Amino acid sequence: MSFDSRQFLATVTEAPGVYRMLDERGETLYVGKARRLKARLASYFRGALNTKTQALVARIADIQVTVTNSETEALLLEQTLIKEQRPPYNILLRDDKSYPFVFVTDRHPYPALEYKRARTRQDDGRYLGPYPSSTAVRESLSLMQKIFRIRNCEDSVFAHRTRPCLQYQISRCSAPCVGYISEADYRRDLEHAIQCLEGKSEAVTRELTRDMEAASQALEFEEAARLRDQIQQLRQLQQRQFVDTGSGDADVFALASRPGALCISVLAIRQGRLLGARHHQPTNGLDLDPEALLGEFVSQFYLGQAREIPAEIITSHPLPDAELLARALSEHAGRRIRVTDQVRSHRAQWQELARTNAEQQLAGQLANQTQLAKRFEALREALGLEQPPERLECFDISHSQGEATVASCVVFDADGPRKSDYRRFNIAGIEPGDDYAAMRQALTRRFKRLAEGEGARPDILVVDGGKGQLNMAREVFAELGVTGVMLLGVAKGSTRKAGLEILYLETVDRTLDLDATSPALHLLQHIRDESHRFAITGHRTRRDKARRTSTLEDIPGVGPRRRRELLRFFGGLQGVQKASRDELARVPGISATLADTIHRALHG
Repeated sequence: MSFDSRQFLATVTEAPGVYRMLDERGETLYVGKARRLKARLASYFRGALNTKTQALVARIADIQVTVTNSETEALLLEQTLIKEQRPPYNILLRDDKSYPFVFVTDRHPYPALEYKRARTRQDDGRYLGPYPSSTAVRESLSLMQKIFRIRNCEDSVFAHRTRPCLQYQISRCSAPCVGYISEADYRRDLEHAIQCLEGKSEAVTRELTRDMEAASQALEFEEAARLRDQIQQLRQLQQRQFVDTGSGDADVFALASRPGALCISVLAIRQGRLLGARHHQPTNGLDLDPEALLGEFVSQFYLGQAREIPAEIITSHPLPDAELLARALSEHAGRRIRVTDQVRSHRAQWQELARTNAEQQLAGQLANQTQLAKRFEALREALGLEQPPERLECFDISHSQGEATVASCVVFDADGPRKSDYRRFNIAGIEPGDDYAAMRQALTRRFKRLAEGEGARPDILVVDGGKGQLNMAREVFAELGVTGVMLLGVAKGSTRKAGLEILYLETVDRTLDLDATSPALHLLQHIRDESHRFAITGHRTRRDKARRTSTLEDIPGVGPRRRRELLRFFGGLQGVQKASRDELARVPGISATLADTIHRALHG
């Protein structure tokens, strides 16, 4: 019996609340919240829906509604139900492990730094953390033991030592077990290690510098040398830290997506120090846009799990219900929580680092051998081939109003992108802005070499463009006598949205229909996007080289004097291009706002 949506909607309230969609067996398909239940639920049965939402609606046998006093209460209840019932169409956060800590006991005269997975009431001491991963904890402990020679043995071993162990011999322990260091001196080293773990390494460095100078004046040169080595090791540690501002607790969320793949990276910042990152690949059962998807993920990350909530949550995309989420998290934590995507200074660096992590993790996910094999096999089936293609090449054109036109050729094989075979072609001798002529020149130069016996023959040539580009490729093949290479044109649809591309196979009269969820389409989108990226990078390099210092001349607020100061400070244009926002702001006459403008202009 099908679900009677009309009868159901006639009785639904307009109040805020939570709804559960059930299938014929009474199992929950989806849990959602709404400020106005009737309006939200009516949207599932009216108008155009995407394919996945249609599949969800087709399985509905019943909808159960719970009315709440406010939308905030609805959000809290929604995440509780998702955690308990784990519906297949919701964002499912599978990583529910607790965060590890570093523990220091108060019961022992010479405490060790211990690894702990969770807090317990019986522990009498201090907890440091939490850290985002066990690797971050163990690396931190190893560094502290190396710099400050803190013991790492069990209490039972410590109690029965009669002579120093190997850790003392390699200068990784001060041997408190046999009295080689006083309790006061050991406690001082331990406190220094704790301060470094809390992000206060700069204060420790200043204190050690004063102690070193005092030891040197007292002619205690061995002690001064030991302190000097500690200071040098701490300086190296501080240089390796990407961001260490000394203040600020935040979690930073960044979402990166490609056709058929999704990654959300979470960076943990405590007391201004980056502790590490975790990466998640949640499902997107309803094809939500990035903002809505990230909003659901963040709310479930905290409200669906027993996690520490920092004072600030930074996201890569603006969340549609940011204010609502901030109120719910504040109520949940018992203190004010800020949710924002508009940040500056070091918080902008955290945000950018999270984006980089997400992109890199996503690239690794796309390069997964199992997934690649699945995509190549799907393409074989879609094209009716006997064997999966071994080599794909894709061409694209990039220019700025006809200036510095560059064509790119990227290559994919069974191992993914084959970057050693990537090629760029500087296009010359054509009418500026003539993409067809640029495509002809690039294809002619590439396949003329192939006709002469140079290079590997692709199984499929993918052309980024519509009918004109495909016809141009056909003409080049006919002129050069190229055979045995399948032609495939990828044209953006009318909405230019991923998943709605038009695929032309061999001729403009023959199209290939692939579902938006097809792994074959995801492979073609991946190589098309990679070709686009490679072409743009080459175009910008060629354009900037041709303009020389005119890159700075185009930036508002940068006149002759400021250009001269920038070039003098960094030793040339390349140095300016490599500089960060903070480094640009240190140039005389360059404010933080102008530094941000320059950085954005140079890096797109």
